[in-house]
Amino acid sequence: MEPVILRTARLELSRPVETDVEAIFEACQDADIQRYTTVPSPYTRQHAEAFVEKVAADWASAAHLTWAMRHEGGLAGMIGLYRLDGKGTGELGYWVTPASRGRGLLTEAAHAVLDWGFAADGLDLDRIEWRAVVGNTASARIGRALGFRYEGLVRQGLVSTHGRDDGWIAGLLRDDDRTPQPWPVLER
Repeated sequence: MEPVILRTARLELSRPVETDVEAIFEACQDADIQRYTTVPSPYTRQHAEAFVEKVAADWASAAHLTWAMRHEGGLAGMIGLYRLDGKGTGELGYWVTPASRGRGLLTEAAHAVLDWGFAADGLDLDRIEWRAVVGNTASARIGRALGFRYEGLVRQGLVSTHGRDDGWIAGLLRDDDRTPQPWPVLER
């Protein structure tokens, strides 16, 4: 699959490229990105270089589609649709640079990615899942704001360089109303 560029009011979403390596490396030094995502820890410049190469190969195979979130000429984060199984299901994943957090950029990017993922002229998906390590309430707030339905706990279901973690899982169907839904884990 050829990489697709998505645009929003404030963002351009495009495939990360070699000139993004330094910004990716710097962003992935953040403790929360290392704790709550699958990036290696510790994260080296070589990891960033390999990531850019892998993203290009993943677009070609259409297995995982990753976009760099670009805002005002800089890297604001990464977002993508992963685990594309060819049967109408994928998973939304993301991370945001510390300087870009709290500005609504991730929500804006996620709406564009979800719209394209469900669109007949996009991936034409039926279901998109969201998962996060238990305790990642910032990510859970985004998932809820996007209209995902909280579906439960996946015990030891998430694997990263830290080992296995319990995970929260939520789902969004193509025809779901995308207004925020109650999430028990955020109402405690």
